[in-house]
Amino acid sequence: MDGTYHELGHWSGHPSRLARTFGKRFGDKAYAFEELVAEQVSARICYELGLPADLHESHASYIAHWLDILKSDKTAIITAAAKADQAFNLLAAYSGYESEPAEEAHEEAPVPAYA
Repeated sequence: MDGTYHELGHWSGHPSRLARTFGKRFGDKAYAFEELVAEQVSARICYELGLPADLHESHASYIAHWLDILKSDKTAIITAAAKADQAFNLLAAYSGYESEPAEEAHEEAPVPAYA
């Protein structure tokens, strides 16, 4: 099922949504970066829903490209994570999902002082 979540990650990058730059072909940096973002979206969805995030044989073909990006740009992982977070939040808004439950108002008990 996480393949579907990966594709939802790509869906979120459409120009009418978050307008991420997609690469033109497998192996170019923009393509590899978008794949990294989509995979992080998939992992986040699986985590939030308590589902297994299995690695597949197809992931191996992307790893070398991801490593190239990460080696050439030390901020790439932060940028990809931020874009994946934006995508997750967009998808969550569509579904009504809240990753952090709303805090309920409650009285706090006094903390006892110890000598």
